[in-house]
Amino acid sequence: MAGKIESEKKKVSYYLNLAGEVFIFLSLLTLFFIYGPATKEEIVYQARQALVKSDSKLVKEIEPPNTEFSIVIPKIGASAPVFANVDPFNASEYLPVLKKGVAHAKYSALPGSFGNTYLFAHSTDAFYNVGRYNAVFYLLGKLERGDEIDIYYKEKKFVYKVSDKKVVDAKDVFYLGNSGKWNTLTLQTCYPPGTTLKRLVVIANQDGEIGLK
Repeated sequence: MAGKIESEKKKVSYYLNLAGEVFIFLSLLTLFFIYGPATKEEIVYQARQALVKSDSKLVKEIEPPNTEFSIVIPKIGASAPVFANVDPFNASEYLPVLKKGVAHAKYSALPGSFGNTYLFAHSTDAFYNVGRYNAVFYLLGKLERGDEIDIYYKEKKFVYKVSDKKVVDAKDVFYLGNSGKWNTLTLQTCYPPGTTLKRLVVIANQDGEIGLK
């Protein structure tokens, strides 16, 4: 009888240990899905910054994916196509776009037109979908005042310089509107990366316009 009780205790102990190991594994897997893409982008960023410090000539100029509508952010090594006139309030419309690149908010200004050009790239809608969405804005928080953002539109290059950066409530739509008397660019992504808790907003003023032809 004592032997049977001891055997049952060993079984219970085994299954408890197994459950604990499975829980730890699932926790680590969850953390990987949440922070893996951001960690990868951080490593690439740090490597790029090290090259810039050692010899800026070693860092190749980033080419835009197209000159019809795309974005390049030199400091963080970001480059992605931009898809025009996407409804930022219609998830069924913008989520498929965000798997391919960056969305231009419907009704906001287009580059070269007076007003605020609003671009967004949500990091994800849930942790298990992180890998499905474009990571171009993961490092947006690295940008500081004066950093350059290049928008290519209709065979022209529009250069913007960062003027402000802030974290806002997820429901705050104020920044969709015009940001004063300048031609401005507003970039938005979810914050922290891999969540939908807040929004990181970067605002830039147009600094110049260059014809590519």
